Amino acid sequence: MTVPPDARTRNGPPATLPGRHIQHTRDLTYVSFDPDGLVPTIAQDARTGEMLMLAYANRTSLALTLDTDQMYFWSRSRKEIWRKGATSGNVLSLVSLHVDCDGDAVLAKVRPAGPACHTGARTCFVEPGTHEPEPTVDAPEEEDGSEGQPTFRGGEVLDNLWVTLRSRAAEMPPGSNTARLLADRNLRLKKLGEELVELTVALTRRDPAAITAEAADLLYHLMVALMGAGVSLHSVGAELARRAGDDPPGRRNDP
Repeated sequence: MTVPPDARTRNGPPATLPGRHIQHTRDLTYVSFDPDGLVPTIAQDARTGEMLMLAYANRTSLALTLDTDQMYFWSRSRKEIWRKGATSGNVLSLVSLHVDCDGDAVLAKVRPAGPACHTGARTCFVEPGTHEPEPTVDAPEEEDGSEGQPTFRGGEVLDNLWVTLRSRAAEMPPGSNTARLLADRNLRLKKLGEELVELTVALTRRDPAAITAEAADLLYHLMVALMGAGVSLHSVGAELARRAGDDPPGRRNDP
């Protein structure tokens, strides 16, 4: 659905579109972000209608939400995008996304995979006098035997890198290596091939430090290549999840 420019009010969004269904158009034009680039976003259980939580989103987090069907928000304290349930597993799967008639609030109808509140309660909107459970503690990541090394939270690290790449793609800041690669298809594919060769050499030499560094380089260039091709990292994750029942996962390609 295309809204003609004259349907907009002087303050931005059209007053004639109450409950505009953002997913129908994937158009964030009519969301009125505040001076900090944020909009309050309420998550509502799509099945029961219960209000679960209120958080803030920016344009990038809403775009990620639409891309992945998982709720992303902006942390005003940490100044970064975060995915609900990234460490706890209590994700909010998107059913539909709506903007109100003034465009200055967003309603996300979701399917919760667990408690929505960090206290462990089903909802952050606890009735007065209701006992709140103790705060939940995310399960620790499995140790890999690397004593003294920081814990690796793979999904969170890749999510954050993808958010950064999306930001570079949207802004294309001068001097950014990512922007330079995104602007030049031949260059980014050339770099991807070079990094693959360098990782192969490091693996052949069995050099752990070099393998680690080259693998990180390859992952970065792979993600840039995916973005340049218009393929979401999360669609790759969905394909891996689809193959999870295979043993080994790639057996369908075996002779």
